[in-house]
Formats: sequence, C-alpha cells, structure tokens
Amino acid sequence: MHRDAALAAARDAEARWRAGRPLSAIDGVPVTLKENLYTQGDPAPLGTAASDLAPRPADAPPCARVREAGCVIVGKTTMPDFGMLSSGLSSIHGVTRNPWRLDRNTSGSSSGAAAAAAAGYGPLHVGTDIGGSVRLPATHCGLFALKPSLGRVPIDPPYMGRIAGPMTRTVRDAALLMDVLARPDERDFMSLPYQPTDYAARLDGLDAKRLRIGVLVDMGAGLPPHPSVVAACEAAARALEASGAIVEPIRSFLTPEMLEGFNVFFEARSFNDVAAMPQDLRSKVLPFVVEWCSWRAGSFSGADVITAYTRLMAMREAAVRATAHFDYLLSPTSPILPYEAESACPGNDPHDALPHIAFTVAWNMSEQPAASINWDFTSDGLPVGVQLVGRRFDDLGVMRLARLVEQLRPPQRPWPQPRRR
Repeated sequence: MHRDAALAAARDAEARWRAGRPLSAIDGVPVTLKENLYTQGDPAPLGTAASDLAPRPADAPPCARVREAGCVIVGKTTMPDFGMLSSGLSSIHGVTRNPWRLDRNTSGSSSGAAAAAAAGYGPLHVGTDIGGSVRLPATHCGLFALKPSLGRVPIDPPYMGRIAGPMTRTVRDAALLMDVLARPDERDFMSLPYQPTDYAARLDGLDAKRLRIGVLVDMGAGLPPHPSVVAACEAAARALEASGAIVEPIRSFLTPEMLEGFNVFFEARSFNDVAAMPQDLRSKVLPFVVEWCSWRAGSFSGADVITAYTRLMAMREAAVRATAHFDYLLSPTSPILPYEAESACPGNDPHDALPHIAFTVAWNMSEQPAASINWDFTSDGLPVGVQLVGRRFDDLGVMRLARLVEQLRPPQRPWPQPRRR
C-alpha cells in the first residue's frame, strides 16, 4: 500500500542519515502494522468483510510513533475477524499461511504480522495482544514477540488486557522498536507514566547467577501440552540452570473455571457487537465467529457475565501470586504445534474455540510483561517457542532474559525462502 509514499519516506531517511541527523536508530527501517492499528487515511477492515472501510482520521499511537521515528510503513497486516480468534482465517483476507510450512496455521490474531516477519517482508512488525495474539503467532512462526506490561505502549482505543507489541526475528530488533513504541501518548488513559528506558542499549549482560526462575510446563487447563513443547521448555530450563540460575518447577495456578471465565466474558462482548449488526452485515462475518459468540451468549444473564468477570480477576490475582517469589517464570507459549491452516482454531470447534491460550491469557489479565522466543524445531522443521514472564513493569528485564535465552538456545534453522516457480 502507498508505494510512492513509502519510497519517498525511504529517500527522506537516506538523506537524514547522510546528513548525520537521523530521527531515530530505526529511521528508514521498513515496518508493518496490524490492521487494527489505525493509520491516517487508510481503511481498517479488522479482518472482516463486515467492516466499515471508511478511511481512519488519524494514526493510532503506535503508528504515530513509528512514523515520527522515520520508519517506512510498507503495509498493514492481516488478522481474523475482529481479532477474536487465534488463527489466520479471515472472511475478507482468506487464509494466512505459516511460511515454515504452508499447510500450517500462523495462529493469531496477529497472523499477518507473524507471516510477514517469518517470510522476510522486513525486520519490524507491530501486533496486538489481548489473550496471546502476538505470542502465539510468534511461537508458531519462530519469532520473538513481547507483550508489554499493560500501558507500557500507548494504544487507542485501550481495553482491559489489550496491548501493542513488537514482533521480530531478533530480540535486539524488538528492543529498538520498543524504544519508539513506548513513548507517551495522552489518548491512552490506561498508559503508564513515561520512563525513558533505552531498551536496546541495556539489553545485554544479564547475569543468570542472580536469577530465580519458576518453570511451569503444564497449565492443567485447556489443551494438554505436546511432548515437543514440554521438551523445549525443559531444555531451556536446563540451559538457564547450567548458566547459574536457580530453577524450580511450580504447579499451575490456572483453573478451568478461570479459563472459562475468559471465554464467557469475551463471547458476551463479541455477541453484543454482532447482535447489533443489521442482518445483511452480520451475514458477511466469518460464520465460525458468529457461531462462537452466539451459541450460548444470547442466554447469558447479567449474573453470568459478572461471574465471568470475577473469574478473570481471580486469574489476575493467581497469576501475580504465582510469580511473586520468582524473578521470572518460564513456560511453553502454546501447548500445541502449528495446526491446520484452514482451521479457525485447533479442532475447528466454535463451541471450544480458545483451548490453546491457557499459557498466555493470564498475563494479559495480570498486566505483566510476557515474551515468546523460539527455542528449537521439531524433527520436521516446525518452530517451538518458550514464554518468559516477568513481574509487572519489568519489561526491560523480560527482554534481557530473552536476549540471554537467545544466546543459550540451540542453533536455529535458516528462515523460510520463497519457492521458485
């Protein structure tokens, strides 16, 4: 999109670098933005054929920050309908496929951002996350992604648990992007007080001998973890322990009732939006999404929704308590390997659409920083990532730990290459 504008922005950046006056360390670097992050003058389909395609009047905060930093916006990336599925399936975009294996799903909802990063569309990508939507695509596409503390990266419109975060091939690239994204914007009433951090300059040098890390390999809710996922997490734990960290296994804090609370609350929220649509517009929404949010939400009572919200708050409290005695927590990012590309969720059941988010969703509710970084690959070449979780506000610490893990992990496979025709 906007080919001429992107080329002009690149020429302007080149001139600034030649003059010794770049706008930032990433001035001129290509970036993509998830389509629910509005850019001035562009439509925002939100992944659905039912969306209003009117041009948006202003840049959302993350988009404004990368533009101010001189980045070259090379495109907007796809997402599933309304971002309420963790897949690459969309009623307007069709199927977004995993570059590592085209019959596999990217997961979502930052599906296009993950595919673009893995396929080499550029080094910098910005996604959003409300239950795992930057981390799940990252683990299935072999990337690094950070879900910052809520409010660290200003966003508009803000919502409970919703963040914008970097998705990149390396931790350092994400740190350079965080230096820009974390700058203040008054439109986000949930944003944290701005603290200049210089993520990139402070990334290296974390001493593992000073760390106490809890290891959680089975959440006991949602889908059971695949043996390859468990093996990757345990191998990462052994590597950190060999580097001097104190590593201790911990039991799950998440109950099936808490996970069901998330399901009920967001089914009700989405049903409220879909039910308000005229029938001709509703018919354009991906049928799976309509079934997912409608099959029982129409009969929810106010007590049902408040009970679900209470369970979300219990999830938040339990997550904070589980990490209170550790510097960081290590877990799988997803319990599964990449599933079928054409499926809307693992198992493709609209009555059980989110069983694979148990490792990620709690940290959105607790507002803690959490990152996914690739560890290794299966025998047939599919990436397997691990999740690193820190205490609230310790975004820099999570990125420093990710940089350490990046140095400890096994040799990585070459990135996917385009097929020759």
